[in-house]
Amino acid sequence: MMEYIAPLQQLIEQFRKLPGIGGKTAARLAFSVVGFSDEEARAFADAIIGVKENIHTCRICHNLSTGEYCPICTDDRRDQGVICVVEDAKDVLSMERVREFNGVFHVLGGTLSPINGIGPGELNIKDLLERIQNGDVREVIVATNPTVEGEATAMYIAKLLQSFDLSVTRLAYGIPVGGDLEYADEITLHRAVEGRRRMN
Repeated sequence: MMEYIAPLQQLIEQFRKLPGIGGKTAARLAFSVVGFSDEEARAFADAIIGVKENIHTCRICHNLSTGEYCPICTDDRRDQGVICVVEDAKDVLSMERVREFNGVFHVLGGTLSPINGIGPGELNIKDLLERIQNGDVREVIVATNPTVEGEATAMYIAKLLQSFDLSVTRLAYGIPVGGDLEYADEITLHRAVEGRRRMN
């Protein structure tokens, strides 16, 4: 079986390091890069280097930022008394797309996973507690994903916040619009029942 020439193989291996990218997709992406003009290839490489050199984490919430503080934390129109706790920066973007949330965020940087060696010390939980102690926080919305790790992290945070005079809430998860009860799993149905609301 013929192998790819070395430079192409190296590029394929780099693409394979990306989440969700298998061998065939990596090869397709690498061949696309081969088809770039010199200008396009340099712009592509510069964009990758630019991301690594210019993106940092916000000193307050750990969201992605090009400066010390992210635009959300420095926005005077945001309600600093409501903190939405999420797993990573992608979740901030998802919440922002809804355009209904006017509070601020706190990015944990993952979830508790003892099997993978991720305990409370590996997450930004200590910084969350400091924000609550030093600020006038009324509500913490725990918006970790509805996975085993996400649920365990949510429960851990809720327990830590019991001693504070604030409301700790959890996002309601349930049946998606257009979904059928027939195909919903037990956890989804349980969440849908828990998150039910009055209609009259």
